[in-house]
Amino acid sequence: MANTFDAFIDRTGAETLVPTPISGEIFSGIAQQSAVLSMARRLPNMTSKMLKLPVLNSLPSAYFVDGDDGLKQTTSVEWTGKNITAEEIAVIVPVPDAVLQDSEFDVWAQIQPLIAQAFGKKIDQAILYGTDKPDSWPDGILTSAETAQATLSATDDGYQDIMGTGGLIDLVEKSGYMVTGYVGAMTSRAYLRGIRAEDGMPIFRGGMNTASAYMLDGAPIEFPTNGAVDDTKSLLIAGDWKQLCYAIRQDLTVTKSNQAVITDAAGKVIQNFYQQDMTALRFVMRLGWQLPNPVGGLGGSTRYPFAVLKPAASALSGGGD
Repeated sequence: MANTFDAFIDRTGAETLVPTPISGEIFSGIAQQSAVLSMARRLPNMTSKMLKLPVLNSLPSAYFVDGDDGLKQTTSVEWTGKNITAEEIAVIVPVPDAVLQDSEFDVWAQIQPLIAQAFGKKIDQAILYGTDKPDSWPDGILTSAETAQATLSATDDGYQDIMGTGGLIDLVEKSGYMVTGYVGAMTSRAYLRGIRAEDGMPIFRGGMNTASAYMLDGAPIEFPTNGAVDDTKSLLIAGDWKQLCYAIRQDLTVTKSNQAVITDAAGKVIQNFYQQDMTALRFVMRLGWQLPNPVGGLGGSTRYPFAVLKPAASALSGGGD
């Protein structure tokens, strides 16, 4: 009998995918866990790896006409292109079958929200700070804000830092944008609670509709609990979050398998599910984001729809007199 080396289980013979409602539930959890995705503008799903966005690059001009028979002048409008490139985020969660059999609770049900949190954290860190970002993605908001000179360090005058001339909100408005929301470090809540307006009223307080929502100058503040916000880099990020857009190339897919093999980068087998009686879930999604930042009447070439309040220099150096 001839040896066979090319036999394999194809896609139609693989382990059944986790039901679609569960996959959708996890993706919804990711969108909620990610402060950025919950505030940003979602575009229609991508049909290929790259999506080109036309971005306004020059404004038209208008002219007065000289007299009744004066000549009317012309103007032009230009657009440039920015790309959204879908990149893959994935993880495999292996669990020994004996653990699944002996456990007194649903292990997979416990894993799902943790995966949503992990994906949300990874997305937020990449967009806010550029942490581990793919090369095709834009620089993080903090890096771009520094380039646009739209950052400032916290001082003892918190009201001026945020509300005053040259403060956080003013930096966004000078670029022609209105602040629609904030992303804050959990540790910044105490800083914000101590800030008072000239009439003595706190500027940081709960919203009218829910006790869990906090407002600042009429816009909501998100305090992510997924661990994405680094309070050594930013206390508060303000901006027009609808200017930040993202698109999904591949919705979250969840595949269950007990036949797989896990290898390291050198090809060494680390886990053999069939031989070691293990089962795993593989989570995969593809998405991309972009900040079109079209030309407007304000801000010029340094315009940017976000500004960042950074911790005081003394806090970074450990304080002291």
